[in-house]
Amino acid sequence: MTENATHLLVAGMTCQHCVRSVTEELTALPAVQSVDVDLAPGAASRVTIRSAGPLDDDAVRDAVHEAGYELVPQA
Repeated sequence: MTENATHLLVAGMTCQHCVRSVTEELTALPAVQSVDVDLAPGAASRVTIRSAGPLDDDAVRDAVHEAGYELVPQA
């Protein structure tokens, strides 16, 4: 099984509580194996999701939104 890495930018995260909220929501998605957050208070935080297969973009966006944050569009 191939591991996939998905990289996101998430706006609005300021503390470890934010990190836990986003991690909890993303970890609940099917196939997600781990979530790593590089917290950047005052800027977009970099989030890396490792999964056993491809992730549904809408499900990822919804999970981040459910945690109370927004994805930052990447160029």
